Amino acid sequence: MLKHRILSAIVLIPIVLAVSYAGGPYFAIIVAIAALRAGYEFYHIMRKRNYEPSYVVGMSAIALLLLNAYCPRWQVWQWGLAAAVTLPMVWQIVKGRWKDFLPSWALTLAGALYVGGLFAHMIALRNLPRGLGWLLLTFAVTWACDTAAYFAGRFWGKRGFFTHISPHKTQEGAIAGFLAGIVVAVVAGHWMGLLVWQSLLLGILLVLGATFGDLAESLVKRQVGVKDSSSLIPGHGGMLDRVDSLLFTGVIMYYFVLWVVYRG
Repeated sequence: MLKHRILSAIVLIPIVLAVSYAGGPYFAIIVAIAALRAGYEFYHIMRKRNYEPSYVVGMSAIALLLLNAYCPRWQVWQWGLAAAVTLPMVWQIVKGRWKDFLPSWALTLAGALYVGGLFAHMIALRNLPRGLGWLLLTFAVTWACDTAAYFAGRFWGKRGFFTHISPHKTQEGAIAGFLAGIVVAVVAGHWMGLLVWQSLLLGILLVLGATFGDLAESLVKRQVGVKDSSSLIPGHGGMLDRVDSLLFTGVIMYYFVLWVVYRG
């Protein structure tokens, strides 16, 4: 398990860094591939509980949300969201599956907003001035937090941390992740020209985002009774398992840059 986890990271991290550096359509395409796969996994595990969210409508809505982030002037989210709300209703009426209509319709929208709505902020973040630096800072803090929490919990963890949601989380791991994330945020924040208080605030926000992003996805899986969203990535589970923290931290970084850095 640990060996597979490390090997997967060695393969994937250089790819992520390379397309992040390239930016533009290259980064947007990779984000879209990751988001669509994560969205597929979300809808797949929902179907294990006999719900019937629409793959086609949900993943189309995810794609439109990402397209809107890449080309905001097109404003595709307006008609795209309207279509995502109405088309699942029409589909359920045509199929005659009225009994489970409400949860299936709601889960179609929930998956699109959870994956596509949050992931779209990564594209918007990369397209900001100095977007590469902000994106790498997001990755660095998120990965430092996740990695420190994993290894500290694995080797020294004794006391549970939200074990009713994720049984393997420990307080020792959470503390290690918090400290590692703060340290990386302060160092990388200085490199990006942030003031000390800005780096500390950003570090706290990102660490909280990484922690609760992970727990939120664990809660989703707990609701449907699965351990991983899929077995796509050896040692990590599925794509949704791999990006759960980034779904939250990308949003936090984007609005921090807009509201604190560029308006400060």
